[in-house]
Amino acid sequence: MKLGTLRTNSGIVVVAVVESEGQQRFLPLTQIDPSIPNSMRELLQQANGLEKCRAALERGLQTELSIDGTLMAPIPDPGKIICIGLNYRDHAEESGMAIPEEPVCFSKFGNSIIGPGEAIRLPRVSSQVDYEAELVVVIGKAGYEIPQEKAFEHVAGYCNGHDVSARDWQIGKPGKQWLLGKTPDTFAPIGPWLVAADEIEDPHNLELALRLNGERMQTGNTREFIFGIDEVIAYISQIVTLQPGDIIFTGTPPGVGMGRDPQVWLKPGDTVEVEVSGLGVLSNTVIGPR
Repeated sequence: MKLGTLRTNSGIVVVAVVESEGQQRFLPLTQIDPSIPNSMRELLQQANGLEKCRAALERGLQTELSIDGTLMAPIPDPGKIICIGLNYRDHAEESGMAIPEEPVCFSKFGNSIIGPGEAIRLPRVSSQVDYEAELVVVIGKAGYEIPQEKAFEHVAGYCNGHDVSARDWQIGKPGKQWLLGKTPDTFAPIGPWLVAADEIEDPHNLELALRLNGERMQTGNTREFIFGIDEVIAYISQIVTLQPGDIIFTGTPPGVGMGRDPQVWLKPGDTVEVEVSGLGVLSNTVIGPR
């Protein structure tokens, strides 16, 4: 089951995304079951929200019902955006940093979230903006001090993510401005939709790729995680209550622009595509400062 957030002429709605022969059909779930909210975060807060969506999808597939609109970020308003740095051994090595002994955590603000097809805007004050393809975990069940063996019970699903990074702020500023280097407006594209967790057989064996203007720049597999998804959820929830609609960026494989010779930085006119096995393709253009 693929769930999307769709902007329509009559407002924002949650839809099921049905793909067939290269075509997409958006099923407006609220029209099938009025108890389904038109907010993905509110939907995930319902104990049986995903089950209601599955039932509505099955009913909708027996009809010609569809709706037109533009896909937004599947969760436009996550409560928390938590990111794991240096979670692929070979990326840590290309960054010249020590292999972490515990997950390296940082965050982004909500202003950084954009969806498929939206533009990444380069800040005027940064000239070293980098790309990072990532698997994003979407929390579907609240929890504090979650045992590692129960961590996947708290996962609603997954989507593609792009952790855009201003390296000259993140590591080039005195004191290393990780937060400000990671959270400029538009620096966290996610999408194009949320894929329910039960659709992904093994989230620790997913291929990742990032293409810049059609050229593959990053290739990786989540089996190379230093810290698995269950470890990360258990680690974070020792100190932070995870809530439905929170999202976790799980780290990026090697091939980032900073680690290349010569280095590669995003520039106006670029197109960046992030693809993770089974999750579709997240595509965004790059534009200059305001």
